[in-house]
Amino acid sequence: MYGVKVEISGEYACFSRPELKVERVSYDVITPSAARGILEAVMWKPAIRYVIDEIAVCSPIRFENIRRNEVNSKASAGRDYIAASDDRAQRASLVLRDVRYIVTAHFEMTDAAGNSDNEGKFAEMITRRLRNGQCFHTPYLGTREFPATVKLTEPDVTPPTPIDETRSLGLMLYDIDYVKDKAGNVTEWVPLYFMAEMKSGVLDLRNAEVLR
Repeated sequence: MYGVKVEISGEYACFSRPELKVERVSYDVITPSAARGILEAVMWKPAIRYVIDEIAVCSPIRFENIRRNEVNSKASAGRDYIAASDDRAQRASLVLRDVRYIVTAHFEMTDAAGNSDNEGKFAEMITRRLRNGQCFHTPYLGTREFPATVKLTEPDVTPPTPIDETRSLGLMLYDIDYVKDKAGNVTEWVPLYFMAEMKSGVLDLRNAEVLR
């Protein structure tokens, strides 16, 4: 099984809890779906799907209150633009400060894979892109205002040490299951959750029980 281990860091992060609608409140650590999104920003191919195996929290969990400008309306296909000056709202956010994670993941082949596709090929591609600092779009930590720094954890370099903390993080978003019709169009999206347990600074997701 081929995989990748990356170090993800940033000054601010906000992995919003979906049960809190107006004011943004972050989970204590990065969610598996956010980690997958960062890897997809570096390299996305329809032939593979990233599976997050482990998240190591390498900086103390610190929260900070900030205020951010947002718009009240949602963008839609039938709307040309949103005038931010006319639709602005200032909302409080409880965000994470100075985050650093070591994320371990592997690949699984999808139905879109061709005869010449294999996990080793894609492992080499993402390794090369990480070393060269390449990405399809800027990876971010929960929201686009908070860019992420992503770098490959080389085998001969000792990675940062996880924090010495063990505790339950409660129910956390795991991923989104997109339900498609026969034509391949998304008809429904279903949030998936799991009970997050951090042991000595590490979330082991290999045997996580996913709940709908």
